[in-house]
Amino acid sequence: MTALDGAEGWAYAVSGRVRGTALDDLSGEAVARTLPSLLRALDAAARVDLAGTSGYGIWTPDGRAPHASWPEALLAIGTETPRVPGWRAALVDSGIGLGPVEAGLSALAALTPCLPDARRLIHGDLLSRNVLAGEAGITGVLDWGNALYGDPLYDAAWLLHWWPWYPGWRPGDLHAALLTHWRATGPTPAHLRERLHAYLLHIALDALAFCSYRGRWDEVRAHVGTVLTLASAGEGESVLIPAGA
Repeated sequence: MTALDGAEGWAYAVSGRVRGTALDDLSGEAVARTLPSLLRALDAAARVDLAGTSGYGIWTPDGRAPHASWPEALLAIGTETPRVPGWRAALVDSGIGLGPVEAGLSALAALTPCLPDARRLIHGDLLSRNVLAGEAGITGVLDWGNALYGDPLYDAAWLLHWWPWYPGWRPGDLHAALLTHWRATGPTPAHLRERLHAYLLHIALDALAFCSYRGRWDEVRAHVGTVLTLASAGEGESVLIPAGA
């Protein structure tokens, strides 16, 4: 792969073509066969040497992320950025208001004592046709534009959050694959349920903000429901978190 400096501050990477079927397009059975190789790939990404980089959260092409800690990076989801401008005003104008956001942020803040100081590589956008698979497992993981530095369990939470949005997939397959993987590569991560709960809140808040910015109000209402459900649950209590974790 060759990295190129582009116009107007953009950076580009040119690599050999990767072939495969998008994870989004696979049947439940095919996804179940593919998950072990995806989880191994995410573990490998989490072992990438981050020497010469700094910070937490979404990083820029120079390897720098803006936040001093992982909890700070997560709690910043309540603040507008140039990537997603105007979402707070749009949410107020819609009549939904900022109450769900504040409830989600409060619940997220309460979980931060359980979060590790980990600063590893996170993909942060494993669906949207960004994972390709073949018969033997995944063939490529594309589009690292939402990649973060932080706790790699975030990618597991990403899959847990979006899994119910794909009716053809069997939710039990994901739960079983995650638990099998964590136990095989053990020990089971400390504060697993609380960490997943925190990241599910962050992912739902992020989706709420983005869909408000884009005016996708049916999706906003769905994400509001998820945020409020997670915010009202006890620490680590969620139907989206694998039983037995």
